[in-house]
Amino acid sequence: MAHPSVSIVMGSDSDLPVIEGAFEVLKKFGVEYEVHVISAHRSPDRALEFAKSARKKGVKAIIACAGSAAHLAGVIASHTTVPVIGIPIPSSDLKGLDSLLSTVQMPAGVPVATMGVGKAGATNGAILALQMLALSDNDIREKLDSYKRELAKKVEEADRKLKEKIG
Repeated sequence: MAHPSVSIVMGSDSDLPVIEGAFEVLKKFGVEYEVHVISAHRSPDRALEFAKSARKKGVKAIIACAGSAAHLAGVIASHTTVPVIGIPIPSSDLKGLDSLLSTVQMPAGVPVATMGVGKAGATNGAILALQMLALSDNDIREKLDSYKRELAKKVEEADRKLKEKIG
């Protein structure tokens, strides 16, 4: 895409099934995004180049997902002032605990907003990116307000159906 507001980076293309929910959310809100496979360990020069060029490209938020020794979000955050949202991927025998700890335990001065492990984390990462964009975009803010109302309606509907079912 020509001018993405959000960049999504994956440590491996095997992360795709987890992060696809973030794509869906951003598409639903009409936000342009780009996607890259960049490894903090296997392509460190590319990670550095990506991080340093993000702001110049107009990127306003970066969603970085990685599994196992998940250093991608932290490496990117260390080289940019664009907000970085980390998505831990449950890709190892530790079921994402290693990814979570690698993503969330950042030193002072290098923040990564870390979401939960897996698909819900990917969706929430996209929502958080949208909330960041909404600070200066009223259209996105209004869509988020509507989205939150829809979430509440779904809960109310579930409550009503449950009450009907159990009497």
